[in-house]
Amino acid sequence: MTGNPKFSSSLQALLRLRDAFRRATFHRIARQWRRSLQFKTIVSTLLLVALAGAGIGAFLSHQIAGSLYEERLAQFRTEATAGLAVVKDNFRDTAASDRESTDRLVMDTLPLLEGQGADAQRTYLLTPLPTQDPLYISSVNSGKITANGIPVALSDAVVASEASESETDYVFWSPLELANGEPGIAFGTKVTLPPDSSEYALYLIYDLHSMQETLDDIHRILWIAGFLLLAISGTIAWIVTKAGLGAVSDAAAVSEKLAAGELQERMEVKGEDEVARLAASFNHMAGTLQDQITQLATLSRMQQVFVSDVSHELRTPLTTVRMAAEVLYDARESFDPMYRRSTELLYHQVERFQALLADLLEISRFDAGAAALDLEPTDVFHIVRDVIDATEPLANNCGSEVVVVSKESSCVVDADPRRIERILRNLLVNALEHGEGEPIEIAIAASEDAVGIAVRDHGIGMTEEAAGHVFDRFWRADPARARTTGGSGLGLSIATEDTRLHSGWLEAWGEPGNGSCFRLTLPRRQGTRFESSPVPLSPRDIVAGPRALTAAAPAGEESDA
Repeated sequence: MTGNPKFSSSLQALLRLRDAFRRATFHRIARQWRRSLQFKTIVSTLLLVALAGAGIGAFLSHQIAGSLYEERLAQFRTEATAGLAVVKDNFRDTAASDRESTDRLVMDTLPLLEGQGADAQRTYLLTPLPTQDPLYISSVNSGKITANGIPVALSDAVVASEASESETDYVFWSPLELANGEPGIAFGTKVTLPPDSSEYALYLIYDLHSMQETLDDIHRILWIAGFLLLAISGTIAWIVTKAGLGAVSDAAAVSEKLAAGELQERMEVKGEDEVARLAASFNHMAGTLQDQITQLATLSRMQQVFVSDVSHELRTPLTTVRMAAEVLYDARESFDPMYRRSTELLYHQVERFQALLADLLEISRFDAGAAALDLEPTDVFHIVRDVIDATEPLANNCGSEVVVVSKESSCVVDADPRRIERILRNLLVNALEHGEGEPIEIAIAASEDAVGIAVRDHGIGMTEEAAGHVFDRFWRADPARARTTGGSGLGLSIATEDTRLHSGWLEAWGEPGNGSCFRLTLPRRQGTRFESSPVPLSPRDIVAGPRALTAAAPAGEESDA
């Protein structure tokens, strides 16, 4: 018989929902444990209190149960010994000689043992020994227990004993479980019945139900006290942590808002205690930081406006000066050699000044946030070829051969071609300037989500410290080194800003005497993310040669810069 498919699918859905709920609950608790110091403190306090309470409760329960049991056992033993001795005396001193008188003796004597003794109900059992064949009495009991319910150790001890005349000798005891499952204790001794002195085992059984109820009441009280202790401890821990860690939590929240730019946020100051002093000090620190940040922001805006205004104001006179310099430069052949040299210097320095001014204007646009991308599908190979053609005179002058190393023939990305061309031109010009006439390799590789372009030279190289500052504005590794192209010192900084606009990476690697390598990594499509660059930054993985293939970067490669 097959089950109902709808019921089975519903049951599986409920089981999955239950498992998902358990996982979600566990994750919420784990997240709260990691993120909340107050939650962690309260839970830790409750666990410690629970462990301490469980240990103390177990110790008290053991001690109370042991003391109560020992006290009742002493009472029961005294009472049972006295009662069994009376029964022995009656059986020994009787003059019964027939069935009727023996039955009357047993029925009149044994009821003296039962009843309420020492706060515990007691019953009796008279049973012949296994080795005896009773003449008149077979077995008598006032409860539900029989000879089979007596512990074997107790019955064996009674069988092996002597029916002594002493009231305290040969009275044995043992705990047992009564027919109703309640605990009990049995005292036993050996007696003889007339007229043939048949030997019997006589047991006095105490029902410990009342004592067990007392212990259960004590356990309930201990459990209730433990839960109350947990509740009180948790409340105290919550109050204390709220008072102590509340300020820390508020400080963390305010700090996050300050970091997000909400500089007007402050902590609430209450009272004059340590927490209040902490809040006041925090507010004073926040106010000081706000003033300093405001001053720095104002100064930065002033500097940006100043650079922008100065750059704009200089363009008109600079244009006039350049026009005059061009006229003089074109007529330099008719000048004396000294004036001719001065004319050439004037012309080149005006060109350098104009390039610096253009770079300053571009930097001011980046600082003002006015720079925007003009995206279009762009083949990076076309841009690389245009850059190589534009820098060919400089390459010929430096004596360096520029080689493209790639296994691709075309690679289209969403980019602003003007800015990408400016980045690559800056990298290639930098490589030619510092390449010491050695070949320059441009390695291109692509993956599903990124394109990498690495420009590698084999010139003077740079240290790790220099690689960390090479993108800073106006930074030069060797200030004494002459520039061959009259650069402004802002080219790599502008390249960094252009790369940031494209959500890409621009990284540098260098080694003194072994050249340097700059790597540009761009996303294939704007708005997408990439985890690694398809072209390696380390030159050891780049195979030189115009027909060589660039080694692909390992999956998950991190930046080496």
